[in-house]
Amino acid sequence: MKKFATIIYILTSLLFAINIRAQHQEISDKPTVWKEKNNEKIDSTSILNAFKNGNFTGHFRYFFMGTNNESGLSDYYADALGGGVKFETAKFHNFQFGVSGYYIFNIGSSDFTQKDPITNSSNRYEVALFDIQNPSNKDNLSRLEELYLKYNYKNSNITLGKQLLNTSFINLQDGRMRPTEVNGIWVDFNEIKKTKINLGYLYGISPRSTLKYFKVGKSIGIYPTGVNSDGTKSDYAGNLDSNGIYIVGVQNASIKNLKMLFWNQFAENLFNSALFQMDYKYDLNSNSKLLFGFQTIYQNVLNFGGNEDQRKTYFQKNCNSQTFGGRLGWQNKMLELTLNYNRITAKGRYLMPREWGRDPFYTFMPRERNEGFGDVNAVMTKIQYTNPKKIFKSHLAVGYFDLPDVKNVALNKYGLPSYVQTNVDVRYEFQGLLKGFDAQLLYVHKFNVGETYVNKNYIFNKTNMSNINFILNFNF
Repeated sequence: MKKFATIIYILTSLLFAINIRAQHQEISDKPTVWKEKNNEKIDSTSILNAFKNGNFTGHFRYFFMGTNNESGLSDYYADALGGGVKFETAKFHNFQFGVSGYYIFNIGSSDFTQKDPITNSSNRYEVALFDIQNPSNKDNLSRLEELYLKYNYKNSNITLGKQLLNTSFINLQDGRMRPTEVNGIWVDFNEIKKTKINLGYLYGISPRSTLKYFKVGKSIGIYPTGVNSDGTKSDYAGNLDSNGIYIVGVQNASIKNLKMLFWNQFAENLFNSALFQMDYKYDLNSNSKLLFGFQTIYQNVLNFGGNEDQRKTYFQKNCNSQTFGGRLGWQNKMLELTLNYNRITAKGRYLMPREWGRDPFYTFMPRERNEGFGDVNAVMTKIQYTNPKKIFKSHLAVGYFDLPDVKNVALNKYGLPSYVQTNVDVRYEFQGLLKGFDAQLLYVHKFNVGETYVNKNYIFNKTNMSNINFILNFNF
């Protein structure tokens, strides 16, 4: 039975649903999940006053998601409702303390414990609104999210503990009920004009769609693991050792209209990833600009990639990968049109734990990734409209993703065939009486254009499918 018939029920329930700001934001942006207000420059004379002058913020979110697979395969839907609060103290001798928590309710969804009878595969998208480690869990969905101590110095700060990050490799991801969060120490240094420097050591990850924090090695493999380069099932879940992740990031905008970005991520005993990106805007006139972008990523394995037993390792010994991409576009005050390209060379698979974040590629489109593949050519074009008051935004994106054959397991980790994807995304921020509310509608359709050898496992939840999302948020 097709689950989209429930849309009548969903639209009715929306009248009573509220929730948080959509998490589909650029990974170069500072996290805005909680919509914190700018703190006043208060340095209280006592710890008590620091707490009394602190800042409470809250958010609620309603999320409907439905997936319509190819005829004969299982369809799914989910209704999620959640809410939470965050508290951050005022400054006390430049120190601040912050804590946040969230609770999610499954208010009506498919049975995620039931596998598709033809492929024997599980639900992929909707279960991620809740707890992917326990698909039957509908009640105990509480989560301690942030718990940190921050020290502020002029325009910079250093944060210790559980916190939100947005980097090219570790980020909030493209939005479910709650984002990916990290545990560690993070330095945000802003004392050099038009330059931002980040340094971090992370020893814990709380992946999106989970309820707790994990050590770095244990956080990899919570999501589906695919196959090894020899075609055997990957067995690295729970078998990886790492003392943590060391990150360096530099963003510079000292040259007019040019932004340069460098990130290096050293995942101890696992792999190293280095990214360099340049984005340039050329002024055509006072109202419009040409956009140019270039990006490259290089990865190499460290030691044995996490485990001496290559059947249980994440990054195969002696392997590396390289990607490069570009962007060409045009922009004025309301429209932006871009043509984007990304190439993952045949040197090896581009690997980045899906538990940590989404792809940083120009060609990224929500609801699919190109992580886990080599020898990829991706082309995506997007047109975006933003009204003058910036309360309405919409975009249409179409991408073609040429992947290795599904039986080329050395370069195709997840058995995903080549595909064409279309996304329609509409967002609106309410004003007046409903100020604080915002809504998003995202529709995705993926067309198969690759060989599947009459095997539905290469189709189910991968291609020849559509996915619809309606999100209603409330922030205070």
